[in-house]
Amino acid sequence: MTDTSLPSRIRVIGGGLAGSEAAWQCARLGLVVELIEMRPIRATDAHVTDGLAELVCSNSFRSDDAEGNAVGLLHEEMRRLDSLVMAAADRNRVPAGGALAVDREAFSRDVHTTLESHPNVTITRGEITALPGPDDGPTIIATGPLTSSALAEAIRAETGEDHLAFFDAIAPIVHRDSIDMDVAWFQSRYDKGEGSDYINCPLDRAQYDAFIDALLSAETVAFKEWEGTPYFEGCLPIEVMAERGRETLAHGPMKPVGLTNPRAPDRKPHAIVQLRQDNALGTLYNMVGFQTKMRHGEQARIFRMIPGLERAEFARLGGIHRNTFLNSPRLLDGTLRLKSRPWVRFAGQVTGCEGYVESAAVGLMAGLFASAEARGETPASPPATTALGALLNHITNPAHAETFQPMNVNFGLFPELPPELTRVGKRKLRGRDRKAAYARRALEDLAAWMGEQRAEHTNA
Repeated sequence: MTDTSLPSRIRVIGGGLAGSEAAWQCARLGLVVELIEMRPIRATDAHVTDGLAELVCSNSFRSDDAEGNAVGLLHEEMRRLDSLVMAAADRNRVPAGGALAVDREAFSRDVHTTLESHPNVTITRGEITALPGPDDGPTIIATGPLTSSALAEAIRAETGEDHLAFFDAIAPIVHRDSIDMDVAWFQSRYDKGEGSDYINCPLDRAQYDAFIDALLSAETVAFKEWEGTPYFEGCLPIEVMAERGRETLAHGPMKPVGLTNPRAPDRKPHAIVQLRQDNALGTLYNMVGFQTKMRHGEQARIFRMIPGLERAEFARLGGIHRNTFLNSPRLLDGTLRLKSRPWVRFAGQVTGCEGYVESAAVGLMAGLFASAEARGETPASPPATTALGALLNHITNPAHAETFQPMNVNFGLFPELPPELTRVGKRKLRGRDRKAAYARRALEDLAAWMGEQRAEHTNA
């Protein structure tokens, strides 16, 4: 039976993707939520607005393929759990081939308005500088990788653990009407999506070599106080990638495969720069994979070396900031509670997940766990065979504590398929067929888990 004496109020600290999703889940399940966001009282190095769920890096939620990609599967699982972030993303999507990309300003407004108008949600502006005590009641901390220095120090003092840290970089955004479409062309890689969702700028061998030379000699922003901090491998600045080998970019964000220049179909470019639509009006495009720590003057000079971008006007140049995250397998329990203060949960990128969708997914789970606890129920984790459960296991499994690093969701985090699911007759499943088998199992197990949760609520 539900214990109605338990608190029905909860505080959520941080109005990013994870905090917004956690607040939504708690509110829709009947809790009274105070959502606390420090902007604009206290700014960060990366945000430019005071809106909830601002996207500070890319506008892409990555692949929306629920059968062949783990993040696409995570999208689908979150949709089935009434995710606010996914609903807002679907309402504000822009063309991006097989990916889910959004108009970043419209997306943020959508999330902000939905929460602001919910009768169970109050939005408070102000900085929290100390960890909540037991008298503060249940709290979810979703302050993200840009946690303020005061709160970060309070967390470190409580846990005795140094934060692990990594640099994260932001890609530039270009005004569409400044791109030379006599040189560039519209096409999605392998014609996915609508087949023409990206702008492509081709470089021949000589142009590519000149571009790499410029990158390698560019003046970059120095962060002496952050020396020794590693980059996150999934978001490397392009100049760092170039330092790893002259062909690294041509095999990474500038790879020319799956694209054909209609003006020279028989001449394959050595490399291609892709730009993805950034707003619903189609007036802004971001440079895909072009995170950078170059100084702004250097960025404008070097990026205008790219054919089609010679007269590019930038709505925003790239940048870099420091992200921090907890050693969560050591500090958090299986429902994201801080072991030393079990009335406090953490959610989002500060827990050591990586990516917009993963951050929101952890916020979703924190909201579900907190809501169950407020009803007097024992929070039940999603099965490890689901994308949600696999991500949670990566974050909270103590066996990962010694080698823990931020990670995007991927099928390598999932338990192996049983032998009966790995074959069709005598044929062993491989590639996309194998991924589809993981996805089918995940959605079946998620449906069963959701049914169990509904039954428990009904019987409570």
